[in-house]
Amino acid sequence: MKGWEDHSGGGALSTDTVLSRAQIATLVLDQAGRLRSMNRAAEDLFDLSPDRDVVGTLADVGVHAADHELARDLIRQVAGGNPWEGTLAVVRGDATWMYVQVQGVPLRDPSAPDRVDGILVLVRPALESGRTEESYGLLDRIGSRLANSLEFEATLKEVAGILVPQFADHCFIDLFEGDRLIRRVSVHAESWSPPPRSWSDVGEEVYYPPNHFAATAMRNQETILVRDFDQTGDEPGSIAAKVSEQVGVTSGIAAPLRARGELLGVLMLGLSSLSPRTRTRYHGFDRDMVGVIASRVALAIDNARLFEEERSTALAFQKDLLPHEFPNFDGLSIAHRYIPARPLEVHGHGIQTQVGGDFYDVIPLSAGRVGIVVGDVEGRGPHAAAVMGQVRAAIRAFAQADREPADIMRELDEWVRQLGRPGPEGERTPPRVSCLYLVYDAWLRELFYANAGHAAPLLIVDGEVDDLALEVSDALLGGVKPKGIPYDSAAYHQAQLTLPARSTLLLYTDGLLDRKGHGGSPDPTLSLNLLRDRLRDVADADVERIAQAAVNAIPGESDDDTALLVVRSHPSELGLRESWFVAEAETVGDARHMATDTFDAWGMEKGQADLASLLVSEVVTNVVLHAAPASIRRDFSEVDGIDFGADSGDEFSEDWSDLLEGGAAPAGEDLKREFLLRLRHGAASVWVEVFDYDLRLPRIRTATADDEGGRGLYLVDQLASRWGSRPTPEGKFVWFEIPMREEA
Repeated sequence: MKGWEDHSGGGALSTDTVLSRAQIATLVLDQAGRLRSMNRAAEDLFDLSPDRDVVGTLADVGVHAADHELARDLIRQVAGGNPWEGTLAVVRGDATWMYVQVQGVPLRDPSAPDRVDGILVLVRPALESGRTEESYGLLDRIGSRLANSLEFEATLKEVAGILVPQFADHCFIDLFEGDRLIRRVSVHAESWSPPPRSWSDVGEEVYYPPNHFAATAMRNQETILVRDFDQTGDEPGSIAAKVSEQVGVTSGIAAPLRARGELLGVLMLGLSSLSPRTRTRYHGFDRDMVGVIASRVALAIDNARLFEEERSTALAFQKDLLPHEFPNFDGLSIAHRYIPARPLEVHGHGIQTQVGGDFYDVIPLSAGRVGIVVGDVEGRGPHAAAVMGQVRAAIRAFAQADREPADIMRELDEWVRQLGRPGPEGERTPPRVSCLYLVYDAWLRELFYANAGHAAPLLIVDGEVDDLALEVSDALLGGVKPKGIPYDSAAYHQAQLTLPARSTLLLYTDGLLDRKGHGGSPDPTLSLNLLRDRLRDVADADVERIAQAAVNAIPGESDDDTALLVVRSHPSELGLRESWFVAEAETVGDARHMATDTFDAWGMEKGQADLASLLVSEVVTNVVLHAAPASIRRDFSEVDGIDFGADSGDEFSEDWSDLLEGGAAPAGEDLKREFLLRLRHGAASVWVEVFDYDLRLPRIRTATADDEGGRGLYLVDQLASRWGSRPTPEGKFVWFEIPMREEA
C-alpha cells in the first residue's frame, strides 16, 4: 500500500504510522472477532496500558457484558461482508462508564474482493460533555433498540437491559391488566435478587401506598424524583422498607407510562450501593431524561402490545386452519410442525404481521389408506391464509371421494382458478399454489401421487437421506392454462412408487430452506445439505425428534412460514391376505371360508368374525351376480348351505339385479369374470376389499316389505363401521371396515 506524503519534509508516512497518529480509536480484528492490533487513540479511549498484549475480543477492551450480544452481531455482520454501526457501553480501565459510537467495515484483499480477511473497527465517544454524553448514549440506544423490537416480552427486556446498570441499580416496570397493576420487569445490578416476599416479584400484583412516589407519578401523570430514601413513601418498618435500607437505596425516579392518552403503568428506577458510582443520587436533569425515556418506552410497549395482539390473532387464524392433531393411523407414525415467519419489514410500511399459506394434512381414505398433502400458497398475508384454508378444505372433500390423485389435481386447479381476486379492469388473477398429494397404502407400501410444482420430499431409510424420486411434477395450481387446450388435457399426471420397508418421509415447504443464515441471504442448496446431514444423525429416532431436528437443522430466520410433515411406515404391525377368485356362484363359499380362517388366525372376536364373514358373503355375492353370465345368475340358487333363491325365507336373501347403477352389463360387453378379495387388519380394525372389473358403482336401495332383494348393501351400511366404493382405471373396489372386537 502506498504511504501518505509527510509535508514536513520527512518523506512518505507508512500505513502503520498514519493509523498510529490518527485521532480516532482504531482496532483490527480477524474474521472470528479476535483482536489483532489497536492504535494509540484506542488505548487512550479505553484507558488501557500501552504495553498490554493485543489478545482477546471486544469484551476484553471494556465492552460491557450487557452489550456482548451487540458486539457479536458486529462480528457476524461485518464478517459476512456488511458494514455495522451502533452504540456500545464501555467500562474503561478506571471503572468509569462511557458510551461510544462504533463503525465496523470489512477488510478485503483487492485480488479476492469476495473474501473478507478481517474487520476494521472505528470507535469514538458518543459526545464529550459528561452528563450530556450519558443522556445521548441512553436515548440513542433506547431509540435504536426499541425500534427493532415489536415483541412484547423482548421490548420489556430491552428496556431493563439498557437502563441497568448503566443508569440505575434497580428497574421495575409495572403495567395494568384491567384494574390490576402487575409487575412485568424486576431487574437489578450485579445479579442481585430481593429476598422473598419483600419487593413484588414478576407476575405478582403490586400495591403502592397512596403517598408512594410511584403512586403519585401515576396519579398526577408526571415524573417524580425522590432524592432521599426516606421520601419514597414506603411504609416505615415494612419488609420493603427494610430491604431498601439494607441494599442502600439512595434515590429513585418514577415516570408514568402513557400512550395514546391511556395510562399503561409506571417505570421506576433506583440507585443503591450495589454498583460503585461517582454519583449516588439522581438530580433534576436525570428526572427530565427519564421522563423522555418513559415516553419512548410507553410508545414501544403500546406498539408491542398492538403487534402481539394482531400477530396472535393472525397466527390463531392460521393455525386453526391447520389440523392440531391426527387420529391414529394403522402402520404409520406422524409428526407435524408449523413455524410462522418472523415479522416482515416492508419499506415505508413498518413491520407487518406475517401469515402465510403453507399447509399440510393427512386424510383417512378407504381400507386404511391415507392421503398425505403438503402445499404452499404463493404470497403472504391474510388472503394467502384464506386461500390456504379453502384449498385444504377442497382437497379433503375431493380426497374422501377416493378420486385418483391426478383427477384431484385437475379438480383442484379448477377450484383455485375460482379464488382469484378481481383486478382493476374486472379480470381475475388466480392465486398460484404448489401442492403434492400422495395416497399411501401402508400394507402394500404403494405410493400413488400427483404433484403441482412442489419440492420432492426427503426419503429416510436405513440411515440414508435422499430426495424421493418423483417422476412427474406439473404446473402450479392456478397457473395460466393456454387458451384452446381442453380441460381434460390439463397437464396433471400421476405416478406410482413402492417405498422400502421402514421408510420415513419428510415433506416440507420452501420456508424451511429459505432461511437467512450467516451470510445474510438464503442459500437453499446449502440449507438442503445441512438438513440432510442433520437427518442422518437422527434417522433412527422417533418421528417427533426427526421433526424437531428438521426445524433446528438450518440456522437463521425466514421471511416465509414453514409447514413440515414426517410420516414413517410400520408395515410389520399390519396383516394382509388376498386371493383371486373366478366370479362363479360356487366361489362365494370359498371366499367366505378364506375370510373366516383369516379372521380366526388374526384373533378376531368370534361374534365380530361371524358378522364380518356374513358381510363378505354379501359383497362377494354382489360381484358374482353382476360379473357372471346371465345363465349363472338365473341358476344362482344355493351356495355353501345358504339359500339365495327367490322362495327362500332367509332374511338375508338378495336379488342383486337392481343394486348397481345401470343394471346388468350391456349385451356383448366382455367383462373379466374374476375378482380379488383382500383382507387387512390393523391395531383395532379389519378391512375387507373386493375388486372386480365392472366400472359401475354400487348404491344402497331401500327395499319394501314385499321386495325379495335390495337389502345387501343396506346390511353392510348398518353393520359395518364404514363402507364405500372407489373407482380405479380398471374397475372398482367395494370395501368395508369392522372392529376386531365388539365395542362396549
